[in-house]
Formats: sequence, structure tokens, C-alpha cells
Amino acid sequence: MKLNYQGIQDKMAWKAANITLPAFDWKQISEKTKKNPIWLHFGAGNIFRGFIARLQQRLLEQGLVKEGIIAAETFDFEIIDKIYKPYSNMAIMAGLKPNGEIEKEIVASITEALCVNPLYPDDMARLKEIIREKSLQLISFTITEKGYALTDIEGNDIPVVRSDMEKGPSDCSHIISIITACLWERYLVGAYPIALVSMDNCSHNGEKLSASILTVAEIWQKKGFVSINFIKWLKNKEKVSFPWSMIDKITPRPSKKTEELLTAAGVEDMSPIVTKKNTYIAPFVNTEIPQYLVIEDNFPNGRPPLEQAGVYMTTRDIVNAAERMKVTTCLNPLHTTLAIFGCLLGYHSIAEEMNDPQLRKLVEQIGYKEGLPVVTDPGILSPKQFLREVLMERLPNPFLPDTPQRIATDTSQKLAIRFGETIKAYKNNIELQIGQLTFIPLTIAGWFRYLIGIDDNGNQMPLSPDPMLEQLTAQLSNITLGCQEEELKILDNILSNVSLFGSDLVAIGLADKIKKMFYSMLKGDGAVRETLKEHLTGI
Repeated sequence: MKLNYQGIQDKMAWKAANITLPAFDWKQISEKTKKNPIWLHFGAGNIFRGFIARLQQRLLEQGLVKEGIIAAETFDFEIIDKIYKPYSNMAIMAGLKPNGEIEKEIVASITEALCVNPLYPDDMARLKEIIREKSLQLISFTITEKGYALTDIEGNDIPVVRSDMEKGPSDCSHIISIITACLWERYLVGAYPIALVSMDNCSHNGEKLSASILTVAEIWQKKGFVSINFIKWLKNKEKVSFPWSMIDKITPRPSKKTEELLTAAGVEDMSPIVTKKNTYIAPFVNTEIPQYLVIEDNFPNGRPPLEQAGVYMTTRDIVNAAERMKVTTCLNPLHTTLAIFGCLLGYHSIAEEMNDPQLRKLVEQIGYKEGLPVVTDPGILSPKQFLREVLMERLPNPFLPDTPQRIATDTSQKLAIRFGETIKAYKNNIELQIGQLTFIPLTIAGWFRYLIGIDDNGNQMPLSPDPMLEQLTAQLSNITLGCQEEELKILDNILSNVSLFGSDLVAIGLADKIKKMFYSMLKGDGAVRETLKEHLTGI
């Protein structure tokens, strides 16, 4: 039983393994998509294969669309070479239920997979063909929060972006420059309408995507690479739209248990790989069952009937409320909190952390006590019910192999949204006081303690990848366990960084509280646990 087009023709074997096959012919869909592409997606990772591609699969199975999705990868090309192409771009979706049951399905809606890099000239030529097609309705993205950044924490241009701005659209390397160059191609062949849909976990994601693309385009225009009419086209909402969205589905790294289960069922070559760029990926995606996608319904060239696949198609205001509910209160800040303290306390499972009395209380306080009072109810989803599902069913799912070390990746890029938005809400609400916040400051203090690279037992602790890691650890290099409290004054330079936290935490009066909590965690072995107990006992 091989996962590819030829392998899935033996339908009885897959049925015997209780793995659901696609209810359409992949080769036929691929041929139609090549002639008439409608959906291009940048970011070929697990959330795409385990959620977004399955939306189109549902529409294909219902006969509501005739084309699949084309995947494009700009960062880690081993994913395409080793996980997509050998398997006819297919993946096995393993849905992990809290009771241990697993839903297994072959996702076959991805018809092409491209490496967007000059080292792959054929793929680059094919990308240009797709972009030029009038039929193309949307380009979507899961490139992570850092993918939209053009500057570093100090506001300086990232070197690769600076280079792209000097070279122009004919020779780009950064994802945003590549997308802008693609749009220039589309403009030149007919200025056909298009929707660009960010599906990443960041506040106002469509706005961020639009701002980054316009920044590059306007610099190119000033340098004579593109025309002023191109800029006008990008700003014309009837021609180019940037719908906002909220996406939610936990997709952890591939689990050895899932590999063993599929291998025992007779499926060959299911081993995960770790690429040279440290991507953990496999021919399968293990993920939770719950999933949510809310999209602003603004598609100037038409769109697939995504509502028939369970997507909430709605207004920007409702998307914004749903996104704020999830990203700033009901899930993402809880995940980041568990990531920080899970690493410090030696955990390797998010679910196991939910059995820790202090950590469970901490995320409950951040969600119920500090978050819910400033959440806007989106109407389509109940914040309280959503939060309850997260705390009672999703995070404690023992069969979901998610780790704090994975969630701790890129924390510096997440703080301004996951905690900063709640902090700003308290700052701007006359009925609330910033001093009421305790558990969000405690988590920020925990993050500083995490950056020291020493766990709560006094052992060296590996830190997860983060674009600001080198810069931040250098600034904290003189802070060690047992240091004097006055040495923490250096933190004011970091705590006042609005880009990092969303507000100047020194100016609004949270810095001293955070430093005091951080100092408490630096007193020696076990100080992190004792600090948690100090603030959570009796709650």
C-alpha cells in the first residue's frame, strides 16, 4: 500500500485499513486544474495539508468544484522534494479524538507542488503561468507570522528585503517580494482581479499582508521597476482584495505513534523527516478534530463555495471579533503560556501540562479572568463556549502529540498579539485598570526566564527557533540565577519595545511587576515553580 496515485487504485486494501479514499479521480482533477487554476496556496506545511486542502477536497467530493489547489513553497524545498512529489502530492490526515479513536483519510486535492526559487526554473516558469491565468480566483497563505515582517525588532530592514528592494521584481528572495512580483506579472497581462487571503494566526492578517506588499511595491515604483498604475491597481478593492481571516486547528509535529499505526495497517514509507531547515513533516498529518475558519467575503474574481465546506463567510467586523477572541484570549495566549512554562518545567506534552495544577490554573486565569472581560463576542461563535472547549477538550487531548517546544517557536513574533492586545484593552478601558493584570505579566516574566536557557532544575535547556533569539539572549546575557535585583534594569530597554509587546510596558506601569516576578524566578533551582505557587495558591 503506497500513498500515490497508482497505490490508491487498490481500493479494497485501503478500505480494509479503514482509510477513506478521495471520492474523485486525482489525475482528472489535476488535468483540469492545470488548464484552469483557481486556487494557489503559499506555505506547504501541515496546517495547509491537514485543514485548508481538505476544504477543497470536500467541495470536490460534493461536485461543487472541478479544480484542486496548487501548493507553492518559498522556504523549505525539501518538503516538496521529499514529502509531496513522491506521494503524488497526497497526504494521510489522521484526526486524533480525545477518546483515542483516529479518523484516517487520504487528502488528494493538491494537484501541483512548486518550489518558488530560482534554483527551480521550471517551477518558477509554471508559477508565472498560474499567476497570469484569468481563472485564478484566490491566493492564500500560511507562511507564519514572521513571513509578513519586512523589518527586525529595531525597525531596520531585513537584509534580504533590502536586497529585493534594490534588485526589483525580476530577482526576488523574500516571500513578500515574490508575491509582489507575481502580482506585477498579473497586472501586466490584463490586471485581472484577485483575492489574497492570509490564513495565518495574526491580528488583522489581511491588513498586514496588504501593507507589506504595498511597501515593497511603492519602493519599486519609486525606483522605476513598476508603474504608478500598478500601485493604483493594488489599492483598488474591486480589483485586488486582502480578506481578513481567523483560522484554528492544532496541527502538531508528526507522531511516531501515528507512523506506527499507519505502518501496522499496511501503508508503506510513512516515516517523518526533519529537513535541513528543521521542519518536522511526514507523509501524514496528525491533528485534532475541531477546526474553525472565518473569512471576510470579499473576492473580486469569484471564489469556491467554501461555506459548503464549513467555512464561515462573513464581514470584516465579524472576522476581526472572531480572530481577537481566538488569538488574544481563548487559545493562542494559553498555548504560548503552556509553551514557556512547559519548557522551563521539563514537560514534553501540552496535554500533560493540563494535569499540572498550577499550569491549569494559570491558563484558566488568563482566559476566564483576564481575557474574557475584554473580548468582543463575534456572534457566530460563543467566546465562553470556545474557551471551555479549548480548556476541557482540546488542550488536554492526550492523543494529540503537541509539545511546548514546538509552540515556543517564534514567541517574540507572537507576544504583541497574544498578550499585547489584552494589555491594550485594559489600558484603553476606563472600567478596568492595568494593575489588575497579574497572570499575563507572570507569563511575560516566564518568557524572560525561559530566554536564560536554564530550566527550573538548573540544567541547560535548548531554546526553540526565533528570529529575535540571538538579539534577545545577547541583551540578557549578564542575567543569571542568583543575580541582584538591580541588574534587571536592563529589561526596561526590552519592555519598552512597542513592536515586541504592542505597548510600552514601562510607560503603562507593568514593567516593575514583570521584573519583580522575573527576579522571583531567578532565585535558584525550583524558583519558577515556587513563583507559580505564590501567585496561584488559593485560586
